[in-house]
Amino acid sequence: MIKIFHSDKFVPELPEGHKFPIQKYQLIREQLLYEGSVQADQLVESHEISEEDILLVHEADYWNRMKTLSLSPREVRRMGFPQSHQLVERSRRSCQGTLSAALWAKDHGLGMNIAGGTHHAYPDHGEGFCLLNDIAISIRHLQRHTYIQRILIIDLDVHQGNGNAHIFQDDVDVFTFSMHGKDNYPLRKEQSDLDINLPTGTSDSAYLDILTNSLQDVLASFQPAFIFFQAGVDVLETDKLGKLSLTLEGLKRRDLLVLHLCKRQAIPLCVCIGGGYSARLADTVAGHSQTFRLAMDIYS
Repeated sequence: MIKIFHSDKFVPELPEGHKFPIQKYQLIREQLLYEGSVQADQLVESHEISEEDILLVHEADYWNRMKTLSLSPREVRRMGFPQSHQLVERSRRSCQGTLSAALWAKDHGLGMNIAGGTHHAYPDHGEGFCLLNDIAISIRHLQRHTYIQRILIIDLDVHQGNGNAHIFQDDVDVFTFSMHGKDNYPLRKEQSDLDINLPTGTSDSAYLDILTNSLQDVLASFQPAFIFFQAGVDVLETDKLGKLSLTLEGLKRRDLLVLHLCKRQAIPLCVCIGGGYSARLADTVAGHSQTFRLAMDIYS
């Protein structure tokens, strides 16, 4: 059975008009249940990740100030969220969702988290709506407790995975691949193992051609034993923050490409959702839900 992990019952309240669509997590879960793509017994509510796991990646001082709501005003602005105990709990549950999905994938081939992809978080600070780096924490746990090596991050969020690039810059067993908008956040980008900077307005055909060739080359040369897929839907033409021009059909073909490559090569795959900020929340939910639906079909 495919398991999907979630933590949408623990959603912090944000100020009115805040541009992060925090309610999307609950709506994705409800949509998948409503259409029958998943059954209730496939959904697992995530608990809070341990401090031990957090400290595999994040500095103790940063973590202590985060959990005691002692971050400076500058740090809070950089993070993009107001400080709250509810937000800290939510972040811990989201990280555990990715770790649980990764451990499930290790044994069953595929694990998914209706959250995660907080790839802008660094060891000593958060930024870009990211407090704790769920993929980095999960990788460090896998390395320490399961001895899995040669881990590939396929980051197809429209924003570069700068936190992951920084964290794993000296780790030869982790390959960071980020395909993102050249003219988008972050302004100062880190150096991934492979960065593909797409021009503003890139549409389906060009995007898919580049991704196909790049992924095949990375898989052949690096030969990963495990893959994390950051499946951001902020590449959609409807996205307010994206600057790319993929259609929903183009997004479908992107996800099918990744999913089929992993399934054919029997590489365990952990999927987390990353960003999505379309003007209509329904477009964001449709894009994320499509990713889960496709994965369910391919791996069932």
